[in-house]
Amino acid sequence: MLKIAEFFGVESNTTSHREKLISGLGAFVGIASVYFISRGVLNEWGLVLMLASMGASAVLLFAVPHGTLSQPWPLIGGHLISAAIGVSCQWLLGDSVWTPAIAVGAAVTAMTYLRCIHPPGGATALAAVIGGAPVHQLGFTYLLVPVGLNVVAIFAAALVFNNLFAWRRYPSALMRSTPAATSTAPHLTHEDFAAAMHKLDTYVDVSSEELSHIFDMAWRHARDSEREPLLLRKGDYYSNGETGAQWCIRQVFDADDDLSIDKAKLIYRNVAGISGEQTVLCTAKEFRHWARFRVVNKNGRWVKTLDTVS
Repeated sequence: MLKIAEFFGVESNTTSHREKLISGLGAFVGIASVYFISRGVLNEWGLVLMLASMGASAVLLFAVPHGTLSQPWPLIGGHLISAAIGVSCQWLLGDSVWTPAIAVGAAVTAMTYLRCIHPPGGATALAAVIGGAPVHQLGFTYLLVPVGLNVVAIFAAALVFNNLFAWRRYPSALMRSTPAATSTAPHLTHEDFAAAMHKLDTYVDVSSEELSHIFDMAWRHARDSEREPLLLRKGDYYSNGETGAQWCIRQVFDADDDLSIDKAKLIYRNVAGISGEQTVLCTAKEFRHWARFRVVNKNGRWVKTLDTVS
């Protein structure tokens, strides 16, 4: 039976009854806000289509408020960009049997490239095509009314409602993490991750098995990256290798010609993590003592480089 449940993706939901009821209440508040806006703009059929799209957003914003797909940019960009694509497809292709599929496919592609994947956006693009004359007559006004207004309404509801509870923070950037005190690599098991998720008491859109696998890969990557003392180069970015609130990325944006000399001077600035935009003058020895490895920014993420800097 367990294997069958795993095959179909039936995951054990570790959240408490309190959290489940709060998610439902939040969805009620969000959709109530959307409903009263859409009702004054669309007829009954258009209202059904719009509520279907926003209903899916409510699931994400109130049941998975810390999820990647629930954050403000996916919500706003996912709906508005998809709406624009849906209206454009209807305007260019008319009532072709291919128009709905093209609209949704194009919307998914755009959301992927623009890093605003929000599944309900597909429904928003589809509604622009199959919504009938009342929706088609809106043209690109559809982006503002009802889509834009509904997005603002449900976003405001999520912002206020989720932050009423100390363990919920929306957007997730408002969450504060406590840095680990350990100086050696902990031995974490699947049961440790499961216990942590249970203690968190909020739905996380990843299984404890996946978290364990991610940790194993990250630790393997850290071991593989051990190498000779770090070499510094002007213009490159470096990390202190910390986690949580102590994590920081610095760029060496000006320096003496030979940074292999301990007393060589360099100027760095913090570009991510703690200390904001602070700019500091120090010696190469001091900076090398702080830095653990070089990093590069790939698609908005800071990634450790395994190559030796020369």
